[in-house]
Amino acid sequence: MLRSTWKSKAMLLGLGMIPLTAAMAQNAPAPKADPIAPLPDAAAKDAQPTTPPAPVPEAPPPIWQVDQVRALLSYISGVGKEGLSPADYDSDGLLKALAAGDPVALSAAATDRFNRLSSDLALGHVRGDARIDWHVEDKDLDKVRQRQLLDWALSQNKLKDALDGLLPTHPQYAALKDALAKASAGDAAERAKVNRIRLNMDRWRWLPRDLGDRYIIVNVPSYYATLVENGATRWKTRAVAGAIRTPTPQLNATAVGVILNPWWEVPPSISGEVAGKAGFVAVKGKDGKIQRWRQPPGPTNALGQLKFVMYNPHNIYLHDTNAKSRFNSSVRAASHGCIRTKDVLTLATMLLGDDNGPWTPEKIQEQLASKQTKQANFVKPLPVYIVYFSVAATNDGGIVDYEDVYKRDGKVIAALLDSDGEVPAAPKAPPKKVAAK
Repeated sequence: MLRSTWKSKAMLLGLGMIPLTAAMAQNAPAPKADPIAPLPDAAAKDAQPTTPPAPVPEAPPPIWQVDQVRALLSYISGVGKEGLSPADYDSDGLLKALAAGDPVALSAAATDRFNRLSSDLALGHVRGDARIDWHVEDKDLDKVRQRQLLDWALSQNKLKDALDGLLPTHPQYAALKDALAKASAGDAAERAKVNRIRLNMDRWRWLPRDLGDRYIIVNVPSYYATLVENGATRWKTRAVAGAIRTPTPQLNATAVGVILNPWWEVPPSISGEVAGKAGFVAVKGKDGKIQRWRQPPGPTNALGQLKFVMYNPHNIYLHDTNAKSRFNSSVRAASHGCIRTKDVLTLATMLLGDDNGPWTPEKIQEQLASKQTKQANFVKPLPVYIVYFSVAATNDGGIVDYEDVYKRDGKVIAALLDSDGEVPAAPKAPPKKVAAK
């Protein structure tokens, strides 16, 4: 069972994937039945409702051999090199079960530790809200795959291979791991450095192991957007992210194309800032009341010449801007949440032309000159990842610190150091003494 059920990627950014195991591609769960049942006919109107099927009992833990338990203990003892804490997996409890000699109890204890460990290696130790505004979907390991992996590891006697196969494969993770090995936990400054490295290693685990053969990754603290193809940087540029009061959430979305000469639909949260100003158009309802504000295409449009089409519930996307001087600042946290991208027209032209796409540079320029709004689609959509890495590693084992612009690291480190991956609850204040009358 996944850890979420028991308590509930310079090199400075590109990713690949190694499949978990061949066995994990088998035995996929059957599709769910259609939830909408047909209406009963007249003859069956008095029939009693059918009894729902009993839940399928969870399969018992597989039987572990003593040497396999010892291999698990050995892996746990060395998991610190992955930025995780061996103490979180209770080796002492497993040793006691080993000494007791009960094979059933020992197998249950070993399976519990394997599940905790495999979940943390694949998905990260910090969980849920403790990640702070992180909405990237990661399907690297679920309950079914986890059990398949365990069965394979025990049947083939390849426990270490199974667990190693869950680790991030991105070169940046390996570089951070090397930096961690070279760091010392001596004074407070060094311990803080170690924790920052460990935290950002965990953030790589929060991402899918396979980011795709071609993808865009935006790292908010570094203020850069990068197009990665076949593991190499194809294009990289400066970006402006959300301001402190309107932080950019971390998410993934699929970019299907761009809108040329876009209208800007002003978010309700800032509509008061533009209401009634020249250059903005009011959208009224049937009752004549203003419902929202829009800004038409043109040289003053906040989205510039184009915006990416990448649906996500947070309405965050990459776009051009009319305020290009912002790209010259070292700290570029100034947007309402979306990612202003320098020279984004160059990026769009590259992507629209890939795979023999019909949108040639000349056609794109003609459309822009027309001043008419038009969506231009990529032949092959690609994923976009907006992430938050406050530390990156260099090839020589050093690290580059970025400003923790949204001041998130402290709370996330606290969760990383918590055995359950949660932000520890603040201690309750002692009750106030009531003065005697």
